[in-house]
Amino acid sequence: MNRKALYIGLPLALAVTIGAATVAWELWFSGYPNYPLKVMKQAEALQERIVSFDSHITLPLSFGTEGKEADKDGNGQFDLVKAGRGRLSAGALTIFGWPEIWNGDNAPHRPTPGFVEEARNQQEIRYKAISGMARDFPNQVGIAYTPDDMRRLQGEGKFAIFISMLNAYPLGNDLNLLDKWTARGMRMFGFSYIGNNDWADSSRPLPFLNDTADALDGLSDIGKQAVQRLNDLGVIIDVSHMSDQALVQVSQLSRTPMVASHSVPRAMVDIPRNLSDKDMQLIKNSGGVVQIVGFPAYLKPLSQASQDKLNDLRARFDLPPLPNLAMALMPGDPVIAAWSEQKFGQYASGLYAILDDEPKASLKDFGDAIDYTVRKIGIDHVGIASDFNEGGGLKGWKDVSETRNVTAELLQRGYSETDIAKLWGGNFMRVWQQVQDAAKPL
Repeated sequence: MNRKALYIGLPLALAVTIGAATVAWELWFSGYPNYPLKVMKQAEALQERIVSFDSHITLPLSFGTEGKEADKDGNGQFDLVKAGRGRLSAGALTIFGWPEIWNGDNAPHRPTPGFVEEARNQQEIRYKAISGMARDFPNQVGIAYTPDDMRRLQGEGKFAIFISMLNAYPLGNDLNLLDKWTARGMRMFGFSYIGNNDWADSSRPLPFLNDTADALDGLSDIGKQAVQRLNDLGVIIDVSHMSDQALVQVSQLSRTPMVASHSVPRAMVDIPRNLSDKDMQLIKNSGGVVQIVGFPAYLKPLSQASQDKLNDLRARFDLPPLPNLAMALMPGDPVIAAWSEQKFGQYASGLYAILDDEPKASLKDFGDAIDYTVRKIGIDHVGIASDFNEGGGLKGWKDVSETRNVTAELLQRGYSETDIAKLWGGNFMRVWQQVQDAAKPL
């Protein structure tokens, strides 16, 4: 685009000098002008030099289809246009499979034998979108299979795709599928998502799916075998979404550093999905990294107004007042296991409607979580994630186009450029290299 064309009709103060005004206008246009221009210009320049890596982005199943092409500035939170505007140089695009428990009539249904097949179909759709992006836009994007690949792609001005996988559910009990996906480029694997599976307990068991807390007491036999297989394959083990006990067992079994690809300290919001100080210390002791995620409900407790609305909803469904914040963020009361699908659907719909109206957390809340984690486990063990397209997004960081605002927030807090480079990707790439170096030929 001809940048001069942007300035036709602008106030004279913004258009006097194309050089300086271009920077000022673009930074203002980023949608979060609350930082001094000097800080924003420093953030812009730093983003140009470092590898900035977002460790958890999910592609919608429609990504790459007509009208939602990767090189178009679409309605989603990630595309190549937005990544370029925000100066994000790399991202973990997640091959994720988990069938929705909602059918076309927006009524929930419990798992059927077809769930696994549908989950595998979702994995394939997302893998084809990722590989198709690299095939169709080779001048803009490439897949990074090693840390050196990521650095090379950043130096070439291309977006680097890191392929990760979340949720062992679609793999059933076939450990050999880990080998298949590694051969296809997977470099990080997370065992769990919402609800337990055959490999590991989740931090968010769902009674509607007949889950109970600690059903496996952490990892199953195949889950324990998977730790060894992933170590041998040179694949990073992602402990986000795991129960505390499962995370402890991974720390005992793995000979390589662990990563929490998108998590927040439990000190910010006291829910099992967030990491306890003990969890974070185990990750640090492994040599790993906690990637702090920009997920609003994990960063800031629900407002009293929202909690009051939720208690009114719970009263209508004969549930007691909220016992904790975990029950506020998902339909997790044990009694729900006995509910009809219709009753569950009505309650869940009401709950999520209330949560949708909750004011977003901000970059300040995100910065507070980073500060806390750095104090607890050190600057060398902390990173950054967004969880875009799966609920992530903050005031000031609504999509990848606002990536440099995160850097501005860190600069405002006094982080050095060296430390920001560690947070944005340096720490993760160190772990990645260690994991690959520890791989054994199978």
